[in-house]
Amino acid sequence: MKKRSVFCSLLLAVVASPLPAEPGKVPAGFTPIFNGVDLTGWHVSKTNHHGTTPEFRVVHGILTGTQNPRGKGGILLTDARYRNVEVYMEIKPDWGCDSGLFLRSSEAGEAYQVMLDYLPGGNMGGVYGERLKGVSMGGPRLNEAWQKAWKREEWNSIRARIEGAVPHITVWINEQPVTDWTDTANHAANGAEDGMIAIQMHMSNEKTPRWVDGGFWRWRIIAVKELPGK
Repeated sequence: MKKRSVFCSLLLAVVASPLPAEPGKVPAGFTPIFNGVDLTGWHVSKTNHHGTTPEFRVVHGILTGTQNPRGKGGILLTDARYRNVEVYMEIKPDWGCDSGLFLRSSEAGEAYQVMLDYLPGGNMGGVYGERLKGVSMGGPRLNEAWQKAWKREEWNSIRARIEGAVPHITVWINEQPVTDWTDTANHAANGAEDGMIAIQMHMSNEKTPRWVDGGFWRWRIIAVKELPGK
């Protein structure tokens, strides 16, 4: 049984990332917050409603994420907090898997979410209030501009900026603008004007099929640029 377990672990690593990634490029002015080696500077939320045991591993320099166990997701949070910040990521998800980029997140994952909903009928780059009350769900949440910017089965870049006491969020995919949205007020948890950055593995069940069996999300760069402002 032990040999079988070791074999399964090795097989999982190969499926998650069959070949080392081509090196990405961190834009000028950005500082990496994923070191390509381990999860230093990050931690898993133990209070997130999607789950508390998401499977995040670094394989061949790529951060890979999947559900563990099946149906249970969760979020990986930065240890540091950020206020006005721009986040740059290079990603390669499997079709049918729902993730998200959380901005100004609480430990429990209450956040402004940049949707990374790579599902039939899903949305990449729209804005969603993850467990936030009063956030408008129209407009950018349902944008379709991402479909023209996105390159299927390739590495894609996501750049998202949040700034201001009343959050103004701008999102680019492969440097093409897809969202420019300002909230009507600050609806962050407890009125926070800063918070952690997080990446998500969505929970899934028969009524809410948000993940495909054996599906993965992959990040080869996560970097930030802190912005001035009140």
